Amino acid sequence: MIEAPNHAVRETAARERREKLLLFLRNGQGMLGLILVLLFFASALFAPWLAPYDPNQMDIPSRLAGPSWDHLAGTDQLGRDTLSRVLHGGRVALLVAGIGVSISLLVGLVLGTIAGYGPQWLDNFLLFVFDTVRAFPTIVLALATVALTGPSLEMVLAIIIVTSIPQYARMARTSTLALRNAEFIVAERSFGANTYRILRHHVMPNVIGPMLILAAMEVPVVVTVEAGLSFLGLGVQPPTASWGTVLNEGYLVIRDTPWLVIAGGIPLVLTTLGFTFLGEALRDVFDPRLRKAR
Repeated sequence: MIEAPNHAVRETAARERREKLLLFLRNGQGMLGLILVLLFFASALFAPWLAPYDPNQMDIPSRLAGPSWDHLAGTDQLGRDTLSRVLHGGRVALLVAGIGVSISLLVGLVLGTIAGYGPQWLDNFLLFVFDTVRAFPTIVLALATVALTGPSLEMVLAIIIVTSIPQYARMARTSTLALRNAEFIVAERSFGANTYRILRHHVMPNVIGPMLILAAMEVPVVVTVEAGLSFLGLGVQPPTASWGTVLNEGYLVIRDTPWLVIAGGIPLVLTTLGFTFLGEALRDVFDPRLRKAR
């Protein structure tokens, strides 16, 4: 008598998953975004094997050489292969995006659910903290912090995490407030469930979905922030390859050798398009209200 309902529930869940998968596969923009995202991950993870040269190998006689079969994206002021530096720069972008977005999402999820489910005074205090952090522009905060600690990749990560947490926390708080008085939450409380159990087993699983979509769309923002800080000399330091340092090196000689800026800018554009398309497609698939509106 119990197996039949459970079996029906599993069948319904499986059917919904198949429908969502088919809906995503039919979304041309989403598939293009998925391909670009996979290319980003593949090029970053396998950069040591894909790069034709050592990214820091200097060849002074070949400095500022144009694109050729030996150097598909030309060389920089020190004769280093630009394509190899761009590929290895993707590893820095992947590291910053992976660590920065993951930590920001997890901390924001915890703080947001606590703010939405906790007492009013705690909610007001956390909102004050979130608003205070968001009041500081990222670049201004980076300039102030680097002046005290010096530029480094670790500092870039810290700045990205601190400035990204409030938006995840606010989304988690809003979703938690909407769920706080839901019937299944009230029923769970009536059975004596403690706050930790309710947040972990009932609130967070319902909140995490929209936050993952937000995280997908925030990856290009994080990558761009890292590139921008490195371009200004506040992030990754030479000779480490980064998309920002490649752009900085190309900017200095842009009139004579524009291929350096083009080679450093194309990955940023493709990464931004890929994650944006993918995030929008996932939002269309997992937001029934949006699908009905369309």
